[in-house]
Amino acid sequence: MDFELRRAREKLEREQKERKEKARVKLERERKAKQEALRQREAIEACQRSRRLDAAEAELKANQQMQENLLSGRGIMFCRTLEAVPYHGSGDKVKLPPSCFTELSDQGAFDKGPIYFQLSALNQEGPSDMNAQNRGSTHSGVLEFTANEGTVEIPPHVWRNLFNEAHPSAPFVEVRYVWLPKGTYAKLQPYGVGFSDIPNHKAVLETILRQHATLSQGDVITVNFGGVTCKLRVLELRPASSVSVLETDIEVDIVSSSDSAPETNERNLRPITFGKSESAIVEEGQYTYYKFSIEEESFSKDTKVEVRIEAENDDGDTDLYISKHPLLFPTRHQHEWSSHDVGSKSLILNPGEQCLREGTYSIGIYGFKGTTKYKVSVHLEDYNHSQKVGQQAVSSSTSMMEVDSVECRNCKHYIPSRTIALHEAYCRRHNVMCKHDGCGVVLRVGEAENHVHCEKCGQAFQKLEMEKHMKVFHEPLHCPCGVSLEKEQMLQHQSLLCPLRLITCQFCGDMVQAGSSAMDARDRLRGLTEHESICGSRTAPCDSCGRSVMLKDMDIHQIAVHQRN
Repeated sequence: MDFELRRAREKLEREQKERKEKARVKLERERKAKQEALRQREAIEACQRSRRLDAAEAELKANQQMQENLLSGRGIMFCRTLEAVPYHGSGDKVKLPPSCFTELSDQGAFDKGPIYFQLSALNQEGPSDMNAQNRGSTHSGVLEFTANEGTVEIPPHVWRNLFNEAHPSAPFVEVRYVWLPKGTYAKLQPYGVGFSDIPNHKAVLETILRQHATLSQGDVITVNFGGVTCKLRVLELRPASSVSVLETDIEVDIVSSSDSAPETNERNLRPITFGKSESAIVEEGQYTYYKFSIEEESFSKDTKVEVRIEAENDDGDTDLYISKHPLLFPTRHQHEWSSHDVGSKSLILNPGEQCLREGTYSIGIYGFKGTTKYKVSVHLEDYNHSQKVGQQAVSSSTSMMEVDSVECRNCKHYIPSRTIALHEAYCRRHNVMCKHDGCGVVLRVGEAENHVHCEKCGQAFQKLEMEKHMKVFHEPLHCPCGVSLEKEQMLQHQSLLCPLRLITCQFCGDMVQAGSSAMDARDRLRGLTEHESICGSRTAPCDSCGRSVMLKDMDIHQIAVHQRN
């Protein structure tokens, strides 16, 4: 009986213990569930609170951006995302579709002065705050509203400053209307060497900036002049980081050039000192350039310049070309003086030549054959009138003849009659006269075989020089404008007819490319080039009456209206 009661009591205690354990586990599970629910509720509330804060911050930023756009655009709201399309042009003015003109016109943008835009390159993902700082950005003006809808046509200058790649995968651009202050100061830094070699480089830079409407800090400006391509980075602008350069006087500082660009012989003018030799090596088909300057105080009417090249090896040959600035890099078909002698050579610039005067000159040494090691030197001396360089020797046939002289039937020289028999006997054995028309040179019998004439021009040369003569003077040269001519005709073409030749504009005073013939027949009759026809179309107030007159008509206006000669 006691055993059964004990078992019943133990069973009851065990069941109670199990119920207590289950109750405890249930309570623990409910407590954890409540904590998890509370944690989830707090997370949801935190997320909702963060979203509300983000939305409020985004709304605040949008309002601020709208206020900034209104402020920067002076009340004009214009922003488009367009596909960038390159077009060949100069300056920084883009072409927009006609719908942009309508939108800007409706807001009265054209009544507020020149139109400027901020251009920002967009990634494939579109505009976002994460990549906004890394995308390219610059400013531009507008050329015309003739682009296709959904596109913006961009000139090379703007394209290079917007995109790091020449052909980006997604060339989309955000075009935003902005107002820019007029610039008062700009600091530029050239890349590498070459910019300082351009004659009157500040005037050239001024001509380039005439094609621009804006400047932005960090932009790169490309200057092309006489075969030289220089790049300048905009380091600083005032009064803002982006300014307008239209109808304003801007002070420009050019700091020392950056050495990041590689230095090449073809586009680098090495300075050379008078009387000092410079040694170098030139490869076949390549150029090496030097420069020297004749100062006004050291130049006189009796000054001559001699350029010497001493070849140090026999398996190569060079040609020598010299030009006066603004032609910076003389070549085979564009130069003022040249020498094509085989081996060592000397080229003398006589004081009687019109091109020889004070200024800066360039020397171009062209590798004609093989690899040539040479020494080049320049000498500035007074002209010796007693020994004029290049003066032809007076022939004995034209000298004062003796009364009893007789003409030799072989060499055609006049010989005293008392010795004519001995002279003719000796002359027939040792001398022979060239039979070529117009030559008549008396040669030794052993030298006659090497004396030949060019079939095209008739000039006399040694046989070893004929191959070089044919290549230099009679092999067609190709002008960058597309014309192919022999050397003599090419020199005339480059100096008188080539649209790419450099001239001094009579209206702006800058060295510019002449261009083709003027479009206006009246300008062609005046002898104006294409550039002068366009440049002369600018107006200026007359000094006498104040009337605005085109520069190319100013002389006619002075004669017709004010009777001034």
